[in-house]
Amino acid sequence: MSHPVDVHVGQKFKSLRVMRGLTQTELADGLGISFQQVQKYELGRNRISASRLFESARILGVPISYFFEGLEQDGTSQGPQLDQEAAKVAAAYSNIKDDNLRVQVRNFIANLAHVDQ
Repeated sequence: MSHPVDVHVGQKFKSLRVMRGLTQTELADGLGISFQQVQKYELGRNRISASRLFESARILGVPISYFFEGLEQDGTSQGPQLDQEAAKVAAAYSNIKDDNLRVQVRNFIANLAHVDQ
């Protein structure tokens, strides 16, 4: 049985990988491990060692603390996690360079979702 902290870190690991537009193989190559090991990390089946987490944060361009954001003291996750589809949308959105276009896309999505901006 996976520990809730390992599952949380794995979910953050996966969503960040997807937002960065990396495949499991590409990230695995950067870490010097197999893509199967990346899968196990993402599912929380295997713990990510401190040194591997440090290296992952460097490759993915985030502070190590990113992997623990939203984690409560008791090891439970706080709030919803980005699913793979939302992570892909976020990745595509972050690649839009034109500020006006970004605002239009954000407004369009908010209108579709009936969300106040």
